[in-house]
Amino acid sequence: MLAVSRDLKVADFIRDEVARIIAFEMRDPRVGSFVSVNDVKVSKDLSYAEIYVSSLQVNDSAEQEALIKVLNGAAGFFRSTLAKRHKMRTTPKPRFHYDLLVAEGPRIEKLIGTAMASVPANDSDEEEPNG
Repeated sequence: MLAVSRDLKVADFIRDEVARIIAFEMRDPRVGSFVSVNDVKVSKDLSYAEIYVSSLQVNDSAEQEALIKVLNGAAGFFRSTLAKRHKMRTTPKPRFHYDLLVAEGPRIEKLIGTAMASVPANDSDEEEPNG
């Protein structure tokens, strides 16, 4: 049986709960309704939770920064709400970051596709051995 480390369990819990809090309990209209919690990384001592989010309503870096500023401003609300939902001694302090991987993924995929298309095909890779 594979043992999952405590910080991974805590990260999964925080990811799920923060997503619920944003979707159902946040009353700030600046956050919007299409915020996704993509990843959470918890420090080994469980003092901090780095929370990576993205939003379908965010179109540029200024809007990304504004969203992160609002979420980090509500970090106390998130932390106290999380503290009520678990039995750990301490609750990691949430720190929000905009997940650029989601925004950059399609662009990187397109670059890889372009690079692969420009590489000439090697005939020996396409032939099957007669073995």
